[in-house]
Amino acid sequence: MGEPSQLELSVVIPLYNEQDSVALLLDQLLAVLRPMGRSFELVLVDDGSSDGTAAALAGQASRIPELVAVVLRRNYGQTAAMAAGFDASAGEVLITLDGDLQNDPADIPLLLERLDQGYDLVSGWRHQRQDAALQRLLPSKIANRLIARVTGVRLHDYGCSLKAYRREVVADLNLYGELHRFLPALAFIEGARISEVKVNHHARRFGSSKYGIDRTFRVLMDLLTVWFMKRFLTRPMHVFGFGGLASLAVGLVISLVLLGEKLIFDADIGNRPLLSVAVLAILAGVQLFCFGLLAELQMRTYHESQGRPIYRVRDTLRGRLSGSGSG
Repeated sequence: MGEPSQLELSVVIPLYNEQDSVALLLDQLLAVLRPMGRSFELVLVDDGSSDGTAAALAGQASRIPELVAVVLRRNYGQTAAMAAGFDASAGEVLITLDGDLQNDPADIPLLLERLDQGYDLVSGWRHQRQDAALQRLLPSKIANRLIARVTGVRLHDYGCSLKAYRREVVADLNLYGELHRFLPALAFIEGARISEVKVNHHARRFGSSKYGIDRTFRVLMDLLTVWFMKRFLTRPMHVFGFGGLASLAVGLVISLVLLGEKLIFDADIGNRPLLSVAVLAILAGVQLFCFGLLAELQMRTYHESQGRPIYRVRDTLRGRLSGSGSG
C-alpha cells in the first residue's frame, strides 16, 4: 500500500484487453478531474493483456504526467489487478471504475460529494444498465439480492466498479479470489459507513465482455467466504464447536437407544444402519470440535502475528482536564 501523502485522489482502473479504450478513457478522466482543482493520479493496471493495452499505456504516459501505469506479468484477475492498483496508489481517496468506458467519469464528483458527507465508501448504482437483459441483467439482479441478504449490506448494485473509498478503509482489506465484488461487505465488517448514488451506464463500445458463467460459481464461493468472515471471523469455534457438539449429541443419543434395545430386548444391533449413523455422527462431532480448536488457534496467530486488532476505532473524543489546583 502506498504511503499516504498530500495527493487527494487516486483513480484505480484495472484493464484487460482494452487497447481501443485507453486513450478515450484517459481523455474523459482528465476532462472531469483537472477542472476540479484537486491533486490526483490515474493508476491504470494492465492485467496481463494479450493485445496492445500495455503499449497503449506506454504511449499515453509520455503526455499525461498524472498517469501511473502498472503492467502485471500475467493475467491474475480483476481482484488482483485492483489490489495492485491500491498498492501503487498514494491518494487519500481512491476511486475505482472499469476500463471499458461503460462507467461514466462524469459521475466521480457525485461520489466525492457523498463521501464528503461523512461516509467511508460510496458505491455507484447503475439504475439504467445498458447490458443484455438475459445474459447480464437478470443474473446480476439475483446476485445483488442474494449478496445483500447474506452480507446485510443493502446495495442495489454490488457489481458496479465505480466506487469511492477512504484510504483507511482500503488499508484494512485483503483481497483475493473474486472479493472485489464484495468490497462494501468487507468494509462493512471493518465498521465502514457505506452509501450509494445513482450513476450513468453506457453500452460497451469496444471489444466484448470478459464475464462468463464460470464467474458465477466463483462469486458464490466467495460469498460463502464473506458470510463466514462476517459471522465468525474472530470466533470460528462458535460454528465448528456448535456443529461438533450437535453431532456428538446425536451420535450419543442414537448409541444410548441402541444400547437400551440390546440390554432390555436383547435385540441384534450389529447390522442396524443406525449403528453406522451413530458412529459417523460421533466421529464427525469429534472432528468438527477439533477443527474449531485449530481454527481458534490459527485466528489468534493471525491477529497476534500481524498486530491486527479485532476492532476499529473511528474517533476518540476527550474532555478537557480541569486544573487540579485552585488559583
